[in-house]
Amino acid sequence: MHIPNTQNIDFTTFEELLKKSKKENLDLQYNQKKHQLELGMQNNWFAKIFLPWDHNWQNDQLVFQSKSAIALVGIRAGQAFTGLIENRHLIDHKIFRAYMVRKKQGKSQVKHLKTKGKSRAGSKIRLAETERFFNEINERLKVYAGQVAVDRWGIACGKTLWPYLFDAEVTPPFSKKESNLVQLPFHVQQASFEELQAISELLMGYHLLLSDEGKDFFEEIFQKPKNDLSTEDDW
Repeated sequence: MHIPNTQNIDFTTFEELLKKSKKENLDLQYNQKKHQLELGMQNNWFAKIFLPWDHNWQNDQLVFQSKSAIALVGIRAGQAFTGLIENRHLIDHKIFRAYMVRKKQGKSQVKHLKTKGKSRAGSKIRLAETERFFNEINERLKVYAGQVAVDRWGIACGKTLWPYLFDAEVTPPFSKKESNLVQLPFHVQQASFEELQAISELLMGYHLLLSDEGKDFFEEIFQKPKNDLSTEDDW
């Protein structure tokens, strides 16, 4: 599992990138929604660095949180997962499934409702399953919020499903515009316990994306070839 087109870097390399950027008067912009630091000049980005999720970017420096809580949720039609990470340990993991796909067309009930309504018995069953599905997801997320003060919520969910998540009878413990709601920057395939453990490790690292200009600009710091990357399917 990886963030597409990025490579892992260590803290020393991260510091070297910052040092050179400040020396050359590059612009440093922090994207809170991606928990990402962008380095560039004159509206051209040279490097984007995905920061560890148990660190905060404050006053132009990275600050480690000795105690951190991160909650994850990933949703697609008929399948979902939630997970809770405390101090780099995955302490809870749950998978949700629902009968939401029309067998003949392979179309989710969410998409079907937009075109042909919900009058037939099968559609009503799938609609009820859809409602139960999102309610159960949000109930689990509320359990997390009740257990710990969540520092970041990580979400992997297509925008077409957002209304069903946020407008469910049981609402999530965060809003669409929550400042600590961060889009997961990678695909999740199986959402197994082992895969969520891998996600936990990935989120605690530094991941560097360089533009062509950035490769030249930071050449003296970063000279190793990028790791071979392969495209992963959605889970």
